[in-house]
This record gives sequence, C-alpha cells and structure tokens, in this order.
Amino acid sequence: MTNTENWNDKSFVLEKVKRNGLALKYASEKLKNNKEVVLEAVKQNGYALRYASKELQNDKEVVFEAVKQNGLALYCASEKLKNDKEVVLEAVRQYGGALEYASYELRNDKEFVLEAVKQDGKALEYASVEVIKKIQELTTMKKLLVITTSDDGAGKYLFENLSEELFELYLTADNQYICKDTEGCRKLNMSLENAIEITNTDERLKNLDGCIVVHFYY
Repeated sequence: MTNTENWNDKSFVLEKVKRNGLALKYASEKLKNNKEVVLEAVKQNGYALRYASKELQNDKEVVFEAVKQNGLALYCASEKLKNDKEVVLEAVRQYGGALEYASYELRNDKEFVLEAVKQDGKALEYASVEVIKKIQELTTMKKLLVITTSDDGAGKYLFENLSEELFELYLTADNQYICKDTEGCRKLNMSLENAIEITNTDERLKNLDGCIVVHFYY
C-alpha cells in the first residue's frame, strides 16, 4: 500500500475490489459498511464477506451473492442468514460442504437436507445425527409399508423396491397431511401403482423394515 492509496475513497476501493474482492480487507470501516462496495467485492470473491461489516453480513442480498460465488462464505454470514433456506441452498449448490455452517435447525430438517443432498451429495456429511441415521436406515431397507388414510378409508401398501419418490417420502412425509391436489400426492399415487396392496392378515407384515403413515385430505 502506498501513501497515495486512499482506502477511504469509494471510487478507489471499488476499482480495487472489482479486481480482487479480498482487497476489501484494507478498506475503511465506513466502506466495509457500504453495500455497493461490498457487493462488488463478494461478487469477485465470495469470501470477502469476512471483511464486511456485521450489518452487511446480515444483509440477505449481500450474503446471497457471496455464497453464490463461494459456498464457504456462509461461514461469515450472520446466524440469522445461516438459518435462511434460500441462502443456505444457494451455498450448498455452489459447494455441498457448506451445509456444515448452516444452523442446526436446517441440518436437522429432513426435507431441507434432502434438497441439499440433491444439489450435492457431499452435504449429507454435515446433516444432524438424527437425519443421517434416518437415511442410513434406507440403505438396508427391503420392505417398507405405507399406510394411507383419507375420508374414503385406509389402505396398506407394501414396497419391495424403493423408488426415488418413496425415498423422499420416507424422509419427509411420515405422519404428514398431504392435500390430494398437490404434486406430492400425485407422486405418491404413481409410486402406489408399483406397490402391493395387502390386508391386515398378510404374513408379510411380520417382516417389515419400516413403516410410514400418510394422511390425505381434500
């Protein structure tokens, strides 16, 4: 840094961070809190978020741009934004391991983890112990019973081959209420076409690996 470099001059700093986002480190505190300057820095290098003010580390637009460029920038985000599904999914999309820095609430949310794993399989490593255990159960599961209830009655369906849709259902839909006019319901109905409808006296009920209950409503 030379004497002529004015790190409190907005135009000067903008030019610097456009070429190297990490140059934000040398900016004045005032400019580290300037949204225009910080946005340019994190677009060039997401990890520049570490040098932004606490206020801008809590700004969703700034953090979203940072994790879009570098998923690991989630580490520098505020606790509030580490619990923001849109921000964290974007971080995981860029780098699966970013899930490590998400809130425990999101790492323990089976539906969210499933979405994260779809973006990058590496994300599973950072899910909560409870979610990992649930997913590991599926690796040895051969027979799954799905019980459906609705105003029209109840049904029992045995699956001997787990489809991707059923995998998702097992993780997220147990004891859930699903509207019949939704995509989730249509997916389940397609899966049920490949299942074996059974009765309470069926011997195969004695050798189940898992069971979920899904409630349909209109």
